[in-house]
Amino acid sequence: MKDYELTIVLPGKFTPAKKKAVQERIEKLIKTFKGSVDKMNDWGVLDLSYKILGNTTGIFLNYDLKLEGKMVREVETKLKMEEDIIRYLLVRKD
Repeated sequence: MKDYELTIVLPGKFTPAKKKAVQERIEKLIKTFKGSVDKMNDWGVLDLSYKILGNTTGIFLNYDLKLEGKMVREVETKLKMEEDIIRYLLVRKD
């Protein structure tokens, strides 16, 4: 398994309950593809440089993950289908 970093952006207007639900879905998604979440950081609500889908603020969540290389594409496909995520970035750590 290789180390990856996933950062997702949720709309800034999300309630804590809705944010928690998305966090649980992300963790379940990673486990579904035989990965593990080493650490999760909530960076809080930050201003966006430009509007994304009408949002000027976003809730940033950062995950340190372990995934098999061949599972990355499947995880990205599922992240694209998540309607609550307005942006994401999944990169391999060196």
